[in-house]
Amino acid sequence: MSETTAAKRGGASVLGTGDINRLIWKFAVPAIISGLVNAAYNIVDQIFIGQGIGEIGMAATNVAFPLVTISAALALLFGVGGAANFNLSMGRGEPEQASRYAGGALFGMVASSLVVAAAMVFLRPLLFAFGATEAIMPYAEPYTFITNIGIPFMIFSFGASNLIRADGSPNYSMFVMLSGAVFNVVFDPIFLFVFGMGIEGIALATTLGQVLSAMVALRYMLRRFKTVPIRREHLRPNWDIIRRIAALGAASCFNQLAMTVVQIVKSNTLRHYGGFSVYGSEIPLAAVGVISKILAVYMSFVLGVAQGCQPIFSYNYGAKNYARVKETYKRALLYTSVFSVAAYLVFQLFPGQVLGIFGKQSALFFEFAVRYMRIFMLALFINNTQPLTSNFFTSIGKAQMGFWMSLTRQILLLVPLLLILPRFLGIEGAMWAGPISDVIAAALAIVFVAREMRSMTKLEGRLAGPPNN
Repeated sequence: MSETTAAKRGGASVLGTGDINRLIWKFAVPAIISGLVNAAYNIVDQIFIGQGIGEIGMAATNVAFPLVTISAALALLFGVGGAANFNLSMGRGEPEQASRYAGGALFGMVASSLVVAAAMVFLRPLLFAFGATEAIMPYAEPYTFITNIGIPFMIFSFGASNLIRADGSPNYSMFVMLSGAVFNVVFDPIFLFVFGMGIEGIALATTLGQVLSAMVALRYMLRRFKTVPIRREHLRPNWDIIRRIAALGAASCFNQLAMTVVQIVKSNTLRHYGGFSVYGSEIPLAAVGVISKILAVYMSFVLGVAQGCQPIFSYNYGAKNYARVKETYKRALLYTSVFSVAAYLVFQLFPGQVLGIFGKQSALFFEFAVRYMRIFMLALFINNTQPLTSNFFTSIGKAQMGFWMSLTRQILLLVPLLLILPRFLGIEGAMWAGPISDVIAAALAIVFVAREMRSMTKLEGRLAGPPNN
C-alpha cells in the first residue's frame, strides 16, 4: 500500500468529500472544548483566588498572565504552523513532506519551551514591567515562579494538540487539554483550602495539570499518530522546514504576542491612571484581569471554530477545491456571528451576575468592573470576524496576509488607542479603546476576505476551462 493511500485511509480524504457542516463541527467542537479547557486553567484560578485570597490575589495573576500568553504564542507558532503545512502537504499528495512538518513542529515546541523557561532568571523585573505594584508582588512572585516550571509542558501540550487535530483525531486533541484541566479543577481547592497553601497551591495545581496534559500528548505522538509515520530523522532540526512552519504559524503567534503587548500596556495604563481615580491602582488591575479571563471563554468558541476549520481550509486549498474553501468560511462566519451576538447580550445585560462568579468583592471593584465590561465589550458582536479571517488566510498558505490581519486589532489599533485616549478621557479612555478597535478591525477583515473570495472564484473559472461550443 502506498503512503498516499494509507494517508487517505487515515481519514484525510474525507476533508475533500465529507459534508461541510459535519466536518466543521467534528473538528470545531473538540477545538472549542480544548480552548475552554485552556481558559479554565485561568478562570478556575481566578475563582478560587477571588474567594480565598481576594482582589490583591486576582491582580497578582493578572500581571503574571503575559508569560502565559507568550508561551501560548510559541505553541501556536509551531502547532498551527505545523498543522497548516501538514494538511496542505496532504492535500497536495505529499505525505513524506507532511511527516517532515510534523517532526519539525515538535522540535520547535521543545526548543522554544526551554528558552521561555529560562526567563525565570528575570522574574522580578519582568513582573514590574507587566504592571505589578509593591503591594501585589508578594503574591505575584511565588505564583509566577511555580507556574513558570510548567511552561515547557504547556507549550508542548498546547502545540501538539494542533498536530493531533490535523492528524484526524480532534477528540484526542480535546482530551489532551481536558486531562490537565480536570486535574487543575480538582486540586485547586484542595491545595488552597485543605492544605492551606495559598496562592502557591493554585500555581502548583496548574503546573501539575500542564505536566499531565503534556504526557497525554506525548503518548499520542509516539504511539498513535496515524496519517503518516514520524521517524527519528524527522525530529532533527531542518531550518527550511522550521522557516516554513514559522511562516504559517506567525499570524497566530503574533496575535498572541499582540495580546501580551496589549495586556502589558493596559495594565500599566490602568495602574497609572487608576492612581488618579477613586479606584486606586489595584482595583482596575484586578477587575481587568477577571474580565480578560471572561473574554478568553468567548474567544475559545470563536478560535475553536477557526481552528476546527483549519484542516478543511488547508486540505481543500491544497487540492484546489476552492468552492469548499469558500463555503466553509461562510458557514464558520455565520456560526461565530450568532454566538458573538448571544455573548454580547449576556455581557451587556447581566455583567454583575457574570462577575459575581469570582466571589464577593468590594463595591468599588464591582462599580469599575461592570462599567469596564459594558464599554470595552460594546462591539463584541463583530469580534469574531478578525480572528476567523486571520486564521483563514494562514490556513490557505497566505502567511503574509494572515500575519498583518492578526496585528490589526491589537497592535495597529488597540495599543495606540490605549496610549492616546486616556490622556483625554482618563481611565475611561482605556475602556473606549476596545470597541473602536473592534469596529475598524472587523471592517478591514471583511474587505480583505471579500477580495480573496473573488480571487478564488476566478481560479475556479480557470480550472473549469473554456466552455464547450
